[in-house]
Amino acid sequence: MRRIETMRSKTILLLGLVACTLCLPQAFAQQPSGIRLEEFKPLKAPKPHGLLLKQGDRLAICGDSITEQKMYSRLMEDYLTMCEPELQISVRQFGWSGERAPGFLARMTNDCLRFQPTIATTCYGMNDHEYRAYEDRIGQTYRDTSTAIVEAFKANGARVIQGSPGCVGKVPGWTKRTNDTLMDLELNLCHLRDIGIVIAEKEHAGFADVFWPMLTTGVAAQKEYGANYAIAGGDGVHPGWAGQTVMAYAFLKAMGLKGDIGMLIVDLKKSKMIISPGHEVVSAKDGEFQVKSSRYPFCACVPSGQGAASYPVCERDDPAKDNSIRSAMTLIPFNQELNRLSLKANNVKSRTSYKVTWGSESKTFTAAQLSHGINLAAEFPCNPFCEAFAKVDAAVAAKQAYETKQIKQAFRSPEAKTDMEGVAARTEKEREPLAVAIQAAFVPVTHTIKIAPAD
Repeated sequence: MRRIETMRSKTILLLGLVACTLCLPQAFAQQPSGIRLEEFKPLKAPKPHGLLLKQGDRLAICGDSITEQKMYSRLMEDYLTMCEPELQISVRQFGWSGERAPGFLARMTNDCLRFQPTIATTCYGMNDHEYRAYEDRIGQTYRDTSTAIVEAFKANGARVIQGSPGCVGKVPGWTKRTNDTLMDLELNLCHLRDIGIVIAEKEHAGFADVFWPMLTTGVAAQKEYGANYAIAGGDGVHPGWAGQTVMAYAFLKAMGLKGDIGMLIVDLKKSKMIISPGHEVVSAKDGEFQVKSSRYPFCACVPSGQGAASYPVCERDDPAKDNSIRSAMTLIPFNQELNRLSLKANNVKSRTSYKVTWGSESKTFTAAQLSHGINLAAEFPCNPFCEAFAKVDAAVAAKQAYETKQIKQAFRSPEAKTDMEGVAARTEKEREPLAVAIQAAFVPVTHTIKIAPAD
């Protein structure tokens, strides 16, 4: 019990540190990474006014090589498919390695608008900033082309969430300039972030702040986990799972999602459970409750041998490393704000501790904690949904991999030069079973929760 409380207190303190950093750029004078947050004067990012998504939306996720990594885009599609199934959102990713905003503007009609998206996210600026100190021409080009992208989407009936670029972790080895510092690059990216805010406000679009959360959580992570923790990835540009989770969090929050996965209210004296939509009670007896859920919590890891090989595996996952989704969840309030599967118990005995068993995992909580409510998704990262989640994620990964092949290979083939519409029709027929497979994999999960006095 003491170990659980210590870990929980440590996480709360770290999240508090990050929250202060997000709000106050002057929080630290000198960082382990060499980043001096007091030199940044970021504009205040606008918040969404309610839910930006509509039922049946067709979401286009657009960006450069970071998007083509198919990690944050995959997390977003996983979340929208399993955590918000009633919205029935369909997703496509349009990432293109090395791309700048002008590049997407030139290809968006052929590659993206033909699929008639109703909402789109953009994430450009990393290549646009040229990996150098800011110049007005860089900002002007980014401003003009980003505005043109937003207006083109709007003209074709799509709402837009203008995403900022992320941060860098070091001056990348491929840059030809040698006199620009890491701070020069970060300040340049912050300029482009602020330009994006102005565009979003002018065009009445949404805005996803990717840069500032990545920068500040990266600083906090290095203070907590060591200087080798790379929120922006080993090459300084392409994030691992931790940085990609921060990106997904930024876009999902920008959509106005609230994160209420479910509420389970138990009366221990009567052995009854009241449950929110998306879940149903199968049986209840002697503190043991069997529940059938058609809405999943978000799973940060999956069992060994399940799902796509690249997703973090629970048995090997280290939440102190930058290749861990769980690691990101110690740095940002993902579970608190987007992943709440709450269990609350009434008629508990005030001086009694209780063991909660969910699937094969057990944890002990005080009566006060249970009466207040615990977040099962946060407390049990390895839970009965992980295996089912892995199957859906694997189907999402397969579909998104095909979308890269469809756009970058089939749409650029010799055949496409003479019969673009035929290629589009043929590849859509090939993609369709992959999209169907996602829904086929997403099936209700029956799971058991046991609550009993601790020994």
